[in-house]
Amino acid sequence: MGEMERWLTAASAELGVPAAVLTASSHPVLDLVRDVAHGVNRPAAPLSAFLVGLAAGAAGAAGDSGTAVDADQVLARVARLQALAADWERAEDV
Repeated sequence: MGEMERWLTAASAELGVPAAVLTASSHPVLDLVRDVAHGVNRPAAPLSAFLVGLAAGAAGAAGDSGTAVDADQVLARVARLQALAADWERAEDV
């Protein structure tokens, strides 16, 4: 398993994202990030992916109205992944 797959498996487990969602969305999100990075600018790429995630989460939580985004919950999840990344041991180091 490559480093990206290891990381995404651990990150999705940390955030409670089902593996099927990760599998179905990984390539489209990577394509989006590539297109935005090359067509708009690089810093916009990860933030665009973040916005897609926010919108998807809000739609699911609010019955598709898109109004249930809670910034504190988003920041808490960002902090959880930052902590996971800080403790991450690369595959070649394990």
